[in-house]
Amino acid sequence: MIQFGKYHLPRRGRPLVMGIVNLTPDSFSGDGLVGDVDRAVAHARRQLEAGADILDIGAESTRPGAAPTPEDEELARLLPVLDELAAWDVPISVDTCKPGVMRMALEHGASMINDIAGMASAEALAAVAGSDCAVCVMHMQGQPRSMQQAPAYADVVGEVAEWLRLAVERCQAAGIAADRLVVDPGFGFGKTLEHNLDLFRGLASDVWGGLPLLVGVSRKSMLGQITGREVGGRLAASVAAAVMAAQQGAAIVRVHDVAETCDALAVWSAIVLGGKDE
Repeated sequence: MIQFGKYHLPRRGRPLVMGIVNLTPDSFSGDGLVGDVDRAVAHARRQLEAGADILDIGAESTRPGAAPTPEDEELARLLPVLDELAAWDVPISVDTCKPGVMRMALEHGASMINDIAGMASAEALAAVAGSDCAVCVMHMQGQPRSMQQAPAYADVVGEVAEWLRLAVERCQAAGIAADRLVVDPGFGFGKTLEHNLDLFRGLASDVWGGLPLLVGVSRKSMLGQITGREVGGRLAASVAAAVMAAQQGAAIVRVHDVAETCDALAVWSAIVLGGKDE
């Protein structure tokens, strides 16, 4: 089981599906809903009705080349939507790397913090340690503004796994229990296509410390590089990647297209697991 605040979600054969609710003006995938609370809430409702197990709200762009968003602006985008969604019976994840935003998100009902910076600061650890929220620790080489300029690794799987191991140790030393922790290799965050493919092939290896893995490749440029399609034409590739992530043992897949992903995972589960998710 993974603890998401008051929720305890199973680590089952089929990955949990995390539906993306993007509150930025410059999303790489063209789905940003900044400043329109009603549309954002309606989109979140559709994600939930389509089968999402978790909703992930982000109010700061982390696409390659993105500049940081001021904390007050991030909160102004985030809190009106979070306040609406927190009344629903569903785990809400907030995608942020700012300790101040983490604290406010938890006060407003978030049950998971999804941190692209991997809980690297003492302030971030302090913001979440005293709560019962889940924490997703992600690997990123560099910063969003420059991370794709010249990423380099000698052994991408080993280096990312070791970085995440140390990050998990920091979290546990701060009092975050293992059943609250999820790790994300950070596809596309300071990685070339070959790095991403090597990481994907390494998902089923034993280097991840037994912690649940979150895989987020939906609509990403790696899929465009493989297929030659622009972001709006990457649905089939995104669904295929989600199924492959399930095959590789992912515990959570973070996706834009929830209904299609859930259908594909249902077929995969019926064939591979005999329809048994637990």
